[in-house]
Amino acid sequence: MSELIENIIIVGGGSAGWMTAAALSKLTGKADVSITLIESEDIGTVGVGEATIPHIAQFNQFLGIDEDQFVRETQATFKLGIDFIDWGQKGEKYFHPFGTHGFDLEGISFHHYWAKLNELGEKSRLDDYSLNALAAHAGKFIRPKPEHGSVLNKLAYAFHFDAVLYARFLRKYAEARGVKRIEGLVQDVKLNAETGFIEELHVNEDRKLAGDLFIDCSGFRGVLIEQALKAGYDDWSHYLPVDRAVAVTTERMGPLMPYTQSTAREAGWQWKIPLQHRTGNGYVYSSKFIDSEQAETDFRSALDGKLLKEPKHLRFVTGRRRKFWDKNCVAIGLSAGFMEPLESTSLHLIQTGISKLIALFPDKTMPKVERDEYNRLLSDDYLHIRDFLILHYKVTRRNDTAFWDYVREMDVPDSFVRKLELLNSRGRFFKYDAELFDLVSWLAVAVGQGAELGGYNPMVEGLSDANIQKSLLNMRNLLSKTVAVMPEHQAFIDKFCRADIAPHQEA
Repeated sequence: MSELIENIIIVGGGSAGWMTAAALSKLTGKADVSITLIESEDIGTVGVGEATIPHIAQFNQFLGIDEDQFVRETQATFKLGIDFIDWGQKGEKYFHPFGTHGFDLEGISFHHYWAKLNELGEKSRLDDYSLNALAAHAGKFIRPKPEHGSVLNKLAYAFHFDAVLYARFLRKYAEARGVKRIEGLVQDVKLNAETGFIEELHVNEDRKLAGDLFIDCSGFRGVLIEQALKAGYDDWSHYLPVDRAVAVTTERMGPLMPYTQSTAREAGWQWKIPLQHRTGNGYVYSSKFIDSEQAETDFRSALDGKLLKEPKHLRFVTGRRRKFWDKNCVAIGLSAGFMEPLESTSLHLIQTGISKLIALFPDKTMPKVERDEYNRLLSDDYLHIRDFLILHYKVTRRNDTAFWDYVREMDVPDSFVRKLELLNSRGRFFKYDAELFDLVSWLAVAVGQGAELGGYNPMVEGLSDANIQKSLLNMRNLLSKTVAVMPEHQAFIDKFCRADIAPHQEA
């Protein structure tokens, strides 16, 4: 008979800790399971504003959270995608949308017909066929609903929110469901001499906490997974060389845009995340090509709006833990690995770590087959995301700085080469396993940065040129008319989910 888990200890708060606590407390609410979270107010969080992808809505729905309440309490705005500036070449821009490009015809993906028309001389941008891109650039937003019809339901969205407020929001949720919070730091970790399992944690020099399952949400330090269990770390900085960031919050300026902005800089890139009460900004760069002082100087010169705090400097090594689940410890969040925030995947990796833990939730014996499967699945998730992030750097025509020369010419993994070669050969694309980023994403970035598709699927010849021209023109007109009747992003927030705090105030 199984020995059921009775005590779960979570080390670390922030988004990772409280997302984990909230999810487990919902599922174990009727079971006799104790959940304790240890965190210290002395340890700050990384987030200065968080951009997400649409999967976060599924997590909130799983918890039963009212979306309008969530938006109000986290000072959130809506996100339709990412606007990329100066990535292919200086002066160029493109949009990576959630949702789709156009509509498939005769069972063939839309982009093949688009590629044929471009080859025939009818030049257009993929953005022209994206409801998300058109709405974003018009500053529009509305939630898709079944009664709106099929066109509007092509719209997909995520959020920008204050990560500190999100953790606070989930803390209330989790504590209401029995999670106990302890203020303090882990001073020592006691391992079983025979099994190597974690037996207890020494907290605040005078308290001992025993547990069955330990979840490490302690951030880059990896207090349990690395400092105690030595799980190891795979360094991917060769492929993703940015290793520093300088971040700051500024006052809101101008219209409330429903998208994240990513601008390529001399030694990395700069983000801009609009919230209801402020704007999050950061410059992610490689210390091999620029020092922190010059990075901050360049960063400050590109900001608009008054600084609300002094800039904060961060260090990181892009990569992943060799074991996400080792012995009776599971690493979630930054303790599991770090993928630079280029495509807003940080919270998704927390979310997928939690969902896979729930699916493989163990008993006290922690069967090796379940641990191995968890590690395999998470490893695949990180690898797929890594390769998609590499795409942004490898497919560039910039040659104006040493940084861009390096990433354009760097050696890349075979898994990436296969993907890009197939895409360049007539626009072919296949998702592997549960790969996060699909055809829309790879096309948006590759084509947006100047890659050539090398042709199209010959099956598109089943439609005449005239029919293809007419169909794509109808698509553009339909999408434009749909965007025209959508409400302004700010107006939608004001009507349904405006935060109580004044827009100029710091939360």
